[in-house]
Amino acid sequence: VTGASFVVFNGALKTSSGFLAKSSIVEDGLMVQITRETMESLRQALRDKKDFKITCGKVDAGDVKEYVDICWVENEERTNIG
Repeated sequence: VTGASFVVFNGALKTSSGFLAKSSIVEDGLMVQITRETMESLRQALRDKKDFKITCGKVDAGDVKEYVDICWVENEERTNIG
C-alpha cells in the first residue's frame, strides 16, 4: 500500500510496449501509465463513481503483478485524516 499526495494517469502507453500498465513513484505522488483503452474505461468508471482496478506489469510476467485500486468510500473523514 502506497500513500500519495497526487496521482497522474498517463494514457499514452502503447500496447506494443509489452506492459499492461506501469506505475512509478514521482516525488510524493504516483504516476500510472496506461493504454488509451484503459484510460477510456477509467474515465467511464470515474463518471459512474465505480471502483476500478489497474493491473500493472509485463504482459507475460505470470503471477507477479502490481495493482492500482481506485476505490470510492462512503465516509471520507475516516480515510483522509492527516
